[in-house]
Amino acid sequence: MNTAATKNYSNLVFDLGAVLIDWNPRYLYNKIFATAAETDFFLANICTSAWNEEQDAGRSLQDATEQLITQHPQFEAEIRAFYGRWKEMLGGQIEETVEVLRELKECNQFKLYALTNWSNETFPLALVTYPFLQWFDGIVVSGREKIRKPDAAFYNLLLDRYDLDPSSTLFIDDNERNIRGAAACGIDGIHFTSAMQLKSELAEKAVYLSAVHS
Repeated sequence: MNTAATKNYSNLVFDLGAVLIDWNPRYLYNKIFATAAETDFFLANICTSAWNEEQDAGRSLQDATEQLITQHPQFEAEIRAFYGRWKEMLGGQIEETVEVLRELKECNQFKLYALTNWSNETFPLALVTYPFLQWFDGIVVSGREKIRKPDAAFYNLLLDRYDLDPSSTLFIDDNERNIRGAAACGIDGIHFTSAMQLKSELAEKAVYLSAVHS
């Protein structure tokens, strides 16, 4: 028998971006640039994921923007658009996963938490845009804490703040790097690829079906 399936999970921790919220800079930059190739170049070489992650770790949007413009002045307008038109990167909530979250919330068998790499300056917009964020028993935002996944201190901050036992906590994230980070802290994980896959893996771990159909 798979020992993971026999665990009694009482805490479910969700990543937000690409799991519950559809966020993609291409939604904006496909409007700005004439071709997909130009968008790809810009996001791979100018406003990169690594650059954005520094804001997730607490760097101010203004500092990040001005620093990048100094390095790439020819792209000033496009760089300023990253946060100036940030809302246009939001594609809406991922309905199928939000429905899974709803069912888990309504069954009242679990504490639900979010652990997200997100700038503290843009997260308030998400809070007013997505009502389901109010369903969580706690949300830990990297930009607020100035530390981010996959740093062990970030997972431990969640565990300590809400007095969670890692052995009864299950973490759901679309980034395998972050799943490995959780595992290093004793937290089981599900590498999210779709709502259907999530339901299947939750069922394998005796979470989903027993919760919503009990």
